[in-house]
Amino acid sequence: MAIPPVITAIRVLEMIASDGGLLFDAAVHAFKNAPAAPAASIGRNGLRGRIEAFATWASALTRRLGHDQEAVPDDPYGAIGLARFRRTLAWHITRRPGGLVELAIQYGNMRTAMSAGYASRGRDGIHELLDIETARATADTLTALHDDLAHWVGISRPAARRAIHTAPQAPTFTGSIRTHRQAFNILGNPALTVYDNSRPLLMCVYNRDRALCHRLDAPRLDRCRPSCANIARTDHHTAGLLAQAEALEKQSGSQSLPGPLAERLARRARQLCELADRHEHDRIHYQEPHTTEQ
Repeated sequence: MAIPPVITAIRVLEMIASDGGLLFDAAVHAFKNAPAAPAASIGRNGLRGRIEAFATWASALTRRLGHDQEAVPDDPYGAIGLARFRRTLAWHITRRPGGLVELAIQYGNMRTAMSAGYASRGRDGIHELLDIETARATADTLTALHDDLAHWVGISRPAARRAIHTAPQAPTFTGSIRTHRQAFNILGNPALTVYDNSRPLLMCVYNRDRALCHRLDAPRLDRCRPSCANIARTDHHTAGLLAQAEALEKQSGSQSLPGPLAERLARRARQLCELADRHEHDRIHYQEPHTTEQ
């Protein structure tokens, strides 16, 4: 199984590659003045050159289209290179909306940040960087939750109390995640497994014994179930639910939609509103220590 961007990238490479050739065949992808052995993949020098050439092309395109602010800025530290490109890629994978969900889909039953065994085969490549960026994203989630709770943002659902107890640990991670070992320790700490899931608009406060997605070391964020005991939802999530419901309700009123589809959209809008109403009824706050989990 692969996510759509990966499938698209592979399809493009297949069109570029020669019949029976490698996806990153040096004969196709290396620059014309670079010697290439037959049936060999493009090497490090070729990849570095391609990365720099892409940055130059992308910047020229944005300027030609009048979007100068989207150009790749000149780097004071020199060429981007493979290592820095991997760090950039890891950051964008984990920090895009739904990025952790896409990782869960892309890597199947491996833990969201990927297993230590799989990462070790990367030999300081993208996999260890994904661990580091995923740990940082987890710390950011805890920090945002801590700040929200301190500003009287409400939280509901079965795992609300566990989320409240976990959030105060966030300040201890500020600027402290620099190595793979530090990331591994954070991601392996069951008390810190808090993941924001932007697709169903909820937060997973993972506990393996209560999980409905599976019972391994981390959640399958692509398989969140509304009845799971690990779910928490804040006022921000609920605002998103209401925005989605409003958009679906507007779509369902279109005269161009078939009746069954319009009814399906309207029904989904009602379900989202019911979730929002339930949150409003059950929400608790950080300053309410005696409230029990619902």
